[in-house]
Amino acid sequence: MSALAERWRTMSLTLRSAILFAVAAALVVSAAGGYLYGAMRQEMVNRSDLQVTGRIDYYRKLLGQRFLVERLVANTGLFENMLGNEQDVLIFQLQGQKPLINVNPARLTLPSVVPTPVGQPQRLKAVRAGETPQGVPIRRASALVKLEDGKVLQISVAHVMANEQKMLARYLWRVLAAVGMAFALIALLGYWVMRRELRPLRRMAAQAAAIAPSTLSTRLSVHGAPQELRQLIVSFNAMLDRINDGYQRLTQFSADLAHEIRTPVGALMGQCQVALYQPRSVEEYETLLSTNMEELERISRMVENILFLARAGNAQSALNYRTLDMAAELQRVADYFEGLAEERGIQLTCQGGGRLWADAMLFQRALSNLVANAVRYADGNSQIILRAGTEGDACVVRVINQGAPIDAAHLDKLFDRFYRADAARSSQASGLGLSIVRAIMTLHGGEACAQCYPQPPAAQIVFSLLFPANPQEAHDGRG
Repeated sequence: MSALAERWRTMSLTLRSAILFAVAAALVVSAAGGYLYGAMRQEMVNRSDLQVTGRIDYYRKLLGQRFLVERLVANTGLFENMLGNEQDVLIFQLQGQKPLINVNPARLTLPSVVPTPVGQPQRLKAVRAGETPQGVPIRRASALVKLEDGKVLQISVAHVMANEQKMLARYLWRVLAAVGMAFALIALLGYWVMRRELRPLRRMAAQAAAIAPSTLSTRLSVHGAPQELRQLIVSFNAMLDRINDGYQRLTQFSADLAHEIRTPVGALMGQCQVALYQPRSVEEYETLLSTNMEELERISRMVENILFLARAGNAQSALNYRTLDMAAELQRVADYFEGLAEERGIQLTCQGGGRLWADAMLFQRALSNLVANAVRYADGNSQIILRAGTEGDACVVRVINQGAPIDAAHLDKLFDRFYRADAARSSQASGLGLSIVRAIMTLHGGEACAQCYPQPPAAQIVFSLLFPANPQEAHDGRG
């Protein structure tokens, strides 16, 4: 049974729909045919009952006015001719005696029926049903009539519904033939209609099959598509947009990664080649090894950052939540970067505070990356503000510095991997710091954003970290 159900589910949608339409049509035709068959059968029964009661009324009227018992016996052939149907039954008999007239060609044995008393009209409800030994329905009734000589005669009439049964059988076969024809015709028409109406779906499948990595910019056309498929096409195109965006990011990431690794590797190879060109002193080899160590440390940091982003992207990082004092955390980061800031004449200022539910190490890493970015790109002899507080249900941490204006087109891309708004200073950083900030905020169910407020001749750059009041619920909701 399960195999049959599985086969049905994997069957062509066009064929399944055609079969279902045909079954529905067959059921409708069957119901209509069954209703008409029942109505015709009941009508034939009613006509037979009218025929039986009509004959009884006729014979009661005829015998009650003109016939004596002797005259009745002398005219048996007259009553036989009146029946017309050779299978119908007509019996006249005096109560308690043998039948005077017994017209019963098939020699049927009629069950006893309570006769309608003398003087009472014969009603349809007095007619009783029965069957012949061959299963042919019979409608029978009986009534009493008083003859001219005062004797009481019982009239028993039965109608054998042989012709009606043949007619009903022919009608039943016609109904069955109509059901079969309806099933076949609707199945063929349904299959044709479904194939015709599913052409937009096949076109859509052909268009989707033609999309390759080199043609991810292709989109399915909604022109001429039925209303039911438009939402599917819109959703599919939106999915293609996301895939194309991710593919472009991955391609750009691969190119940037190759470029970032090529630079230190090239430097290492060049320095080693120069060193091997001729014999060097111990001091020169030590200097070369020291320089190579710096490049190797840079590569190591880059690999660690890439691994962190990969784990964060796959939600593999387990967070160790605890309550943090935001004022103390801001001051700790400010003290760490105080030396670097003083080299450029920059003052670090902490403002605000509050309680934050977050992973301490990841929070410090995100905030440190923002502060490092601000120290690197802020104007010399300016101020960097580290501000913490609450806004509604969210805890907000901001790093504010004064620096060169950032175009609005760059603001949304600052958190992309290896992206730099200032290409001239690309050698100063790996381009992964802000990407790590966004990954950390995603793990916490929050978000990171950047704003630029022009204040000629410079601008105020604001990086914001928005933590939800319940980061675990926010993270689960996004997952």
